[in-house]
Amino acid sequence: MNGKDGKPFKTRAGGVMRLETLIADVTDYVTSKIKENQTVSDEELPQTAKCIAMAALKYGDLSNLPTKDYVFDLDRFSSFEGNTGPYILYTIVRIKSILAKYGDWAHLPIQPPANPFAKGAQLLPPESAEQKQLMLVLSRMSDALWTAYRDSAPNAVCAYIYELATAANKFYHDVKILTEPDEKKQASYAALIDLTRGVLETCIDLLGFSAPERM
Repeated sequence: MNGKDGKPFKTRAGGVMRLETLIADVTDYVTSKIKENQTVSDEELPQTAKCIAMAALKYGDLSNLPTKDYVFDLDRFSSFEGNTGPYILYTIVRIKSILAKYGDWAHLPIQPPANPFAKGAQLLPPESAEQKQLMLVLSRMSDALWTAYRDSAPNAVCAYIYELATAANKFYHDVKILTEPDEKKQASYAALIDLTRGVLETCIDLLGFSAPERM
């Protein structure tokens, strides 16, 4: 792990940085960003910051080739955009939010849409390029895990979930899940993003971090 100057990452005093110091620094940095955005309550802040900080550190490290040096960039590793751990977490949290809204409708007294969690909605054939792409990426999970196992390369898992998160974001931005009038299609959409959530959470568990409820 090198600093932005290309030299081994050190403390401001010039010594080699201890892991506990690095974790504390990243957690403090993430905490300040969360406070700026005011996205979580004070009660949730410590645990949320810890989740995001560990994702930033572990994903930032494991997404690189294990045989090569890399530059540690706190701003880049902690960004909610691009190939980062927080971006993966944001995708999971966003999917949970959509599913929560969809699930709440099942309790309304006025002809709610089908509930995929109660009735086992089927995945319908794709009708859009975004839906097809998400399905194709989901189908490659086993290949990514096998590659990571075969080559002792966790970066293969990182590359896979970044591709999956990107496809998921494209899908739920371009396909109107919550306003789809066809109940069967809507249930299929909800089941598809729920499957995506499950795959993402399985993969980040393998990488050693987890997602918060909000961020």
